[in-house]
Amino acid sequence: MFGTVLVANRGEIARRVFRGCRQLGLKTVAVYSEADRGALHVRDADAAVEIGGAPARESYLNAERILDAARQTRADAIHPGYGFLSESARFAEAVQRAGIVFIGPSPEAIRKMGDKIEARRLMSSAGVSVLPGSFGALADVAGAEAAAREVGYPVILKAAAGGGGIGMARVDKPGDLAAAFAAANRRAQAAFGTGELYVERYLERPRHVEVQVFGDEAGTVVHMHERECSIQRRHQKLVEESPAPGLPAATKSGLTAAAVAGARAIGYTNAGTMEFLVDEHGDSISSR
Repeated sequence: MFGTVLVANRGEIARRVFRGCRQLGLKTVAVYSEADRGALHVRDADAAVEIGGAPARESYLNAERILDAARQTRADAIHPGYGFLSESARFAEAVQRAGIVFIGPSPEAIRKMGDKIEARRLMSSAGVSVLPGSFGALADVAGAEAAAREVGYPVILKAAAGGGGIGMARVDKPGDLAAAFAAANRRAQAAFGTGELYVERYLERPRHVEVQVFGDEAGTVVHMHERECSIQRRHQKLVEESPAPGLPAATKSGLTAAAVAGARAIGYTNAGTMEFLVDEHGDSISSR
């Protein structure tokens, strides 16, 4: 068991992890940029290390400076909070190479989840429902047109490496596909370094429902029920409500069973979230 945890994040994210660490009797380390010297998360920790300038790339996203802070304070575990570092296989690998425990999923699991095309294949093979769509990267507009004809309009183009709604484009009719493909490809390339796209059937009024899962290294996976996350702005969640209101019991059971099956297929460890789209009638679910 480790004794000191460095949280590679800031604000309320870090403060919540610190509270959990205190309850477990663990020492805590905060990292902060020069702009955050007086922040509450800095005061909450047992120790704190300044790691760079105000821009996140100079501090909170600078893996080497975070690792230096861990060495300096003799932290034997790093918690990434949530956000970019928690989704970075490279960061998880760097932490492990340094001989420090990464409190999160394995680099292999992060890679499986990070590639949305591979994740679709993996979930489908595990028996988890996915929306009708392509199971490989679209090589060009012609490939997108063929996939869209098979799926049926309206469709949505998505970035294979995407997140936060970046690189998504709704297409209502064939004549709009070429321009949408070029725009989505361009945005995905700029944001993620790869312009790979795939296509899915577009749901007009879906609900966004998530299931919290926990997995251990012995292969045990459990869920903590579902939560409604449909109130969003620009694809960012504003409100989370649990339990999800008005969902039939059978749908809830299907969601939680699918979440556990999906997490097992990934080989997921630690805490995580499986996200689903539920149609407007609340009786059809698809993993995202």
